[in-house]
Amino acid sequence: MPPNRKALTFLLLTVFLDLLGAGILLPVIPYLVKPYRADATTVGLLTLAFSAAQFLATPVLGALSDRHGRRPILLISVFGSGLGYVLFGIGGSLAVLYCSRLLDGVTGGNISTAQAYIADVTPPEDRAKTFGLIGAAFGLGFIIGPVAGGFLTHISLQAPAYAAALLAFSTTVLGYFGLPESLPPDRRRATPLTIADLNPIRTLIQNFNRPALRLLFLAAFTFNFANSGFQSNFPVFTSARFGLSPDQNGLILAGVGVAAAITQGLLVRRINPIFGERKLALAGFLTGAATLVWTAFARSTWEVTVAMGLCAFGVSLASPALLGLISQAVSGYEQGVVLGAMTSMASLARIGGPYWAGVTFDHIGPGAPYWTAALWLLAGFAFIWMRSGQPATGRSPAAATPHPR
Repeated sequence: MPPNRKALTFLLLTVFLDLLGAGILLPVIPYLVKPYRADATTVGLLTLAFSAAQFLATPVLGALSDRHGRRPILLISVFGSGLGYVLFGIGGSLAVLYCSRLLDGVTGGNISTAQAYIADVTPPEDRAKTFGLIGAAFGLGFIIGPVAGGFLTHISLQAPAYAAALLAFSTTVLGYFGLPESLPPDRRRATPLTIADLNPIRTLIQNFNRPALRLLFLAAFTFNFANSGFQSNFPVFTSARFGLSPDQNGLILAGVGVAAAITQGLLVRRINPIFGERKLALAGFLTGAATLVWTAFARSTWEVTVAMGLCAFGVSLASPALLGLISQAVSGYEQGVVLGAMTSMASLARIGGPYWAGVTFDHIGPGAPYWTAALWLLAGFAFIWMRSGQPATGRSPAAATPHPR
């Protein structure tokens, strides 16, 4: 069934909101935390709380969507994110701030359900193009969020959180009236949800052990590990090497977001039918690795700016292509749980990546987070290359098994 415009609009708004909400809060989190704890570790632990909650919740939301449909899970998740933003705005104690980030992390696992929705309504050969639109929504959120958050602080420090909540609640209303269900009852999993299904490690291991998915999951891990590391370290790197201010970093990162949005929103849709997901993923990993090495040894601001723009181009080629390869490797009734497990793998990587970047920066040198990230991307390139003999036609051998009843 072709995706209708309202449904696709809602999905893109959902993804855009995830990044916009995070971006809006980015400039103000240290100031909201300061009355309780002034150290940077506390701010980092708030980020860790979000990623850990997302890791635990993502496969559960994916499995629930395979059994009960995508629509209710998406609506509940977006509404829950709104509640998390309200709690963050209310504050009052460090415990409340942690609770708000945990709640937002749990409901922030809806990205896998949005990806499964697209897989439901998009032919396998077109999925990378549509996943590219999700990447464009990420890029736009990354561009607009910090700018909007900084502007809203002129009203109050709490205003960015309440603005993010308003966006979440508005998106929920839009989805309630405009989002059709993509997974009909006859395509849903009939097996009941068990306690074992709530264990993200079990779900992750089960899917990782499938031959059609193992190398792709390893590639997804290296991709997210590398990206989360250098992204979290970038302002520290540019401040130490070039003395850039937060405003200057913001302009560079906004340019990175523009490059990502154009690549995933326009370019991928046009070149994917020509080259296919595997070639795009390989090109993206290789481009990202080369530009990260350039960044590591850059000696001027213009070099860093150009290198990071080209890195965004490479990463934006690889991301939707990798998602397309994963979604093609399994059957329709598994999209939610498999993409949920993949997102859990990405969440694990995003927990370890920033820590790796910080340790290598402190103990090896300012360029180390970047050239080591390039090595991680080259490992991902190798994983995709080794999978060349396996089919990516939309139905793996595992996907050919009868629907469980």
